[in-house]
Amino acid sequence: MNNTLNFLSRRAGFNTALRHFKSTTSFSGDIDEGYNLADVINEALEDEELERDQIRVIVNALLVDKYSYHAVTHNLEKTVDNAEEVIEVTSKWGKVHLVLCYYHPQAGLYVMNPANAEHWEGVLPLVEDEYFLLLVGPAQGSADPKLLKSAANDFIKVLYGKTVKDDSAYQGKRKVLSSSSASVPSFSDTEQSVAAAPKPVAEAPQEPATQKSGGRKRMTPQYSVVVSNELFHNGNVEAWKKIITSYKSKYPGLDVLVWYESERINDLNSLFKWGKVKHGVPILFSVAGDEIKDVRKLQRYLYEGASPRFEAFLKGGYDQILDLF
Repeated sequence: MNNTLNFLSRRAGFNTALRHFKSTTSFSGDIDEGYNLADVINEALEDEELERDQIRVIVNALLVDKYSYHAVTHNLEKTVDNAEEVIEVTSKWGKVHLVLCYYHPQAGLYVMNPANAEHWEGVLPLVEDEYFLLLVGPAQGSADPKLLKSAANDFIKVLYGKTVKDDSAYQGKRKVLSSSSASVPSFSDTEQSVAAAPKPVAEAPQEPATQKSGGRKRMTPQYSVVVSNELFHNGNVEAWKKIITSYKSKYPGLDVLVWYESERINDLNSLFKWGKVKHGVPILFSVAGDEIKDVRKLQRYLYEGASPRFEAFLKGGYDQILDLF
């Protein structure tokens, strides 16, 4: 029988588990003090004190198992490309905590506080038919389950631009996370605690260190590339493929997302097959990843690739990667 606890027999595995438990306990203390879990998780990601594969486990352990937040799963009925109204309304809802878990197909899992404008950066648009999980709990103490369910339903209304008749039951002063706040947990203390943990008496050979995967994965805003060729035809498509391949070869941790008429384009050939991407029509793109670079240069090349000068990118063999970046 496979022992799922084998990883604890090594110092690296033992310390990883201990670090995770310490972080989860710290986050639990933040929730008890009135902070939104999405705020403290993203703060920890920014400081690279949390790894991305811990997020799902922490959210489930705390908001689902321990605090029993009301959970709603929802498939988007239409594309949402603006969050200003959502931010304005939910920023007044200080008596409830909203945590939006949205899995972006390219950028991965986002855990968001809808009242925090920074959390929407790079996430929009939320595309029709995609899925999110909404968790709603009391800002402090306990709350009537009916209130939490009502807040979840009203949030979805606000997300679609509808007006909530009476949201006074949710309104109150919202506790905003501040890096200077004394109540915010010190993750350096957590690291020191882990370092001071007792070592196993009989230590097995240590496994090679894995590459750290912390940091919130970012996505740029959508940049416009206007087609200056008379038609975005097969040659333009092949030029774009060459440009994007060159970019991803230079920066393997980054991904280039292409959008047309609010729809994400997974196959660039479809832009030509549709036969409706003509002169003067904009195609949008964004870049997703941890350390985003050379976006302006990429935009310039894509513009050239959508112009009558696309042939400059078709030089060399079919599989030859251009050295553009």
